[in-house]
Formats: sequence, structure tokens, C-alpha cells
Amino acid sequence: MAGKFAPKTSVIDGKAVFVTGGTGSFGRRFITNALKNAKPRKLIVYSRDELKQSEMQAELAEQFDAETMQRMRFFLGDVRDRERLTLALRGTDIVIHAAALKQVPAAEYNPSECIHTNVLGAENIVWASLTNRIQKVIALSTDKACNPINLYGATKLASDKTFVAANNLAGDIGTRFSVVRYGNVVGSRGSVVPLFRRLIDKGVTEFPITDARMTRFWITINEGVDFVLSSLEIMRGGEVFVPKIPSMTMPDLLKAMAPNATTKIIGIRPGEKLHEMMISSDDARNTVDLGDRYAIEPDFVEYARTSFRKDGAKGVADDFVYSSDINDEWLDGPGLKRMLEA
Repeated sequence: MAGKFAPKTSVIDGKAVFVTGGTGSFGRRFITNALKNAKPRKLIVYSRDELKQSEMQAELAEQFDAETMQRMRFFLGDVRDRERLTLALRGTDIVIHAAALKQVPAAEYNPSECIHTNVLGAENIVWASLTNRIQKVIALSTDKACNPINLYGATKLASDKTFVAANNLAGDIGTRFSVVRYGNVVGSRGSVVPLFRRLIDKGVTEFPITDARMTRFWITINEGVDFVLSSLEIMRGGEVFVPKIPSMTMPDLLKAMAPNATTKIIGIRPGEKLHEMMISSDDARNTVDLGDRYAIEPDFVEYARTSFRKDGAKGVADDFVYSSDINDEWLDGPGLKRMLEA
């Protein structure tokens, strides 16, 4: 059955698709879904961990036949390395940029590392994509990039701005760059769900909660993949796509996973927000409603681009804010269980 954000067409059919950070949670699911449901000419995983690549190759080989695996390529490399990236991108049509350093506390403690990967790496993707005349580039972002208070969010905002502005550099090359921004991915590595699961498996009855008031946006990994593909399908260059997804409080999430658990308030970690935001009031004037998602359109357009408004999309109110604490859609216990099963 088609998911909430499923694309209308197989936008990657016949294309060579390059995925940075391809051995991460998103990359693995994207590659698996693409091999199952589409017919790309080539799928290229680009990442820096040889062990993860080896494990991923073995896992895919167990699921797919030799003919299907002929489409796969695995390149070792880092987005910090512009020369390697430029060579690896030759012959590619579409780039999905998922590589990033994402841990908030680690970024606060190691700011230069986060900047080199998330900001300078984004610049290298732009450079290599223009050099190789890539057709479309779509970069994964985060709700933490909206009005950031931590270094990770700040680097992703800088990355977003880099990709949006890159459209003005494309000239007759015609490469188009867009961004997708979404919230916490249920079950992804580093999220609170695997932590709670580990504690449940150990028989723990008291669980750490940072703040009982805290809310977060939630999306499944499959919805994230579909959202990227459907955004790739409709992108015009320079927009930031934001999905309409539900919110949930941390105590409600825990109650859904462990109904009899008690909580221990441990306080918000450095760099964390009480509530996350994906569209601020400052972005509202450039934001249009596309039904299942919003699009923040670019301020500066010096390239061939038609606004979604000209095709009938309506703008949001001037004081519109899309925040996890004032969301119209909330996730209940059964809804979370369905997401976990997915």
C-alpha cells in the first residue's frame, strides 16, 4: 500500500543515483527500497566506513539476486574530500546528500569536526555536482536547522543555505538543488526509541526523561524515504520541503512503549530545545502549502524557476509557525505502535 508521501512516479528509474552517507539509517532503507520498488540504472553508496559498507553489501546480497546487485556500487570516501567526491560523481544523474555529523552533544564538544563535515562538506557536494553536471541534488536537513540554538542545527542551517544558493551558480549547467527538512525518525540510530527498547529489554522500570513538557516531530524511516523521492519528483530548485507529520510528548512516547514504567527527570541536555520548529514566522512569508507538505521558497531567484504559487499553491498566514508544541496533528499510543511496526 502506498505510504503517506509516496511519489506518483518512479522518479529514479533509469537514473544513476548517488547517496552520501549511504550506510546510515536513511541510506540503507533508501537503497533497499529503491532496489525493491524502482529500476535505477545504478545505485552508488558513498561513505567512509569500510566495515559498514562490507556489512551492507552482504545484507543486500542475501535479499537480492546477482542481476539486481549489478546495479550497486560502493565507493569509500568522505564528503570533506572534494577531489575524491568529484571523481566518484562522474556519470551520476541524481545526488541524495544524507551524510552528516548529527549528535548534538558531540557537535557541541567537537565544533570544528561538525563544521568540516556539515558545512564544508555541503560546499564540496555543490562544487562536485556542478563540475559533473548533475541533474538534481536533494539534501537532507533537520528541524534543528530552524532557529538553531546548537552547533549541529547551525551547521545544517548553513548547509541548507548553501544548497539553496547553489541554484544561482548553475548557469547553463542547469543543476537544481533542494532541501528536505523533517523531525525525529522513529527507530533510527541515536533516537530515544532504541534507547527505551534497550532499557525495556533489560527489565528497567524507571526511565530517564529530559523534561516532561518536551515535544518532538516524528516520522518513520519509510516515510522519510518516500518524502525525499516525492520531493525529488516535484522540486524546482531552491525550496526547503517540510512534511506535515505528528508530534508527541516524551512521557506519552514512553507510556506507549512501556505502560507501567516510571520516569526520572534528568534535565535537558546542552544544546537541546524544549520544542522543535520546522518553519518559523520569519519563513512564513515565503512558505506555501502543498497539501501533504509545506515548501519554503527561496528569497533570491536568479535562475529559471516558477513559484508554486503560480500553479495555485496558497501561502500560509504571515504569523504562521510550524512547531512541535502547537502542531495540529498529535500521535497517540496506537499510532506510535503502528509507526514502530513499520
